[in-house]
Amino acid sequence: MQTSELPDLAHTDSRPMQWLVTATAMAAVVAVAGMLQPDAATASASTPHRTAAQHGTAPAAAPDPARATFPLDCGAVGSTVAKQVAGDLDGDDRPETVAVVHCAAGSGTPPSGVYVLTQGSGAAPRVVATLVDPAQRMSIGDFTVRDGIISATLLGYSSPETPRCCPDQQEKVTWQWRNGAFVRAVQSEANST
Repeated sequence: MQTSELPDLAHTDSRPMQWLVTATAMAAVVAVAGMLQPDAATASASTPHRTAAQHGTAPAAAPDPARATFPLDCGAVGSTVAKQVAGDLDGDDRPETVAVVHCAAGSGTPPSGVYVLTQGSGAAPRVVATLVDPAQRMSIGDFTVRDGIISATLLGYSSPETPRCCPDQQEKVTWQWRNGAFVRAVQSEANST
C-alpha cells in the first residue's frame, strides 16, 4: 500500500455533528428561498396565461347553441340542434361550441350545417364559422371534438334519385384552427357504401 505524502485532511472523515450542521444549513436555504417567492400581484403581472381557477373564478361557460341564431332558412318549422360539443378550439382558454343544426323536419333527413359558436362576456352566442353549409346537402354521422380537432363523418348522396333516408356516400373529415382559420382535412376519400 502506498502512503500519501499529503497530511490527512480533517474534513474527509465525517462525523454525525457535521451531518447535522449540513442538514440545518440546507433547511435554512430552503426556508429563505420560500420566503423570497414573488407575491401574487407580481406573479400575475409577469404570468400572462393564468387560468380561471388560479384567479379564483369559475371557468368560462361554453356558448349555448339554444341561444344562437343560425344562418338557416327553415321557415315556420324552425331549426333543431342535433348535436353539440364544447372545446377550446383556438387555444385562448375559452371554450367554443360546435353545433350540428338542421331544419326541424317532421320526417326524412334534412341537410345539416356545422357551425362554430363563440361568446363574449354577457353577449349572446354568435356563429363565427360555418364548417358544413346545409346547401351542400350533407348529414352528419360521427361527431367529436378532441384536443382542439373537430372530427365528423359527412354523409351524402351520389345522385338526386338516391332516397334522402339512405345516404350512399361518406367522407371522414377534420377541422383544426390554424393561422386564423379552420383548416379542413379529409381522412378518407368519399366512397359508395
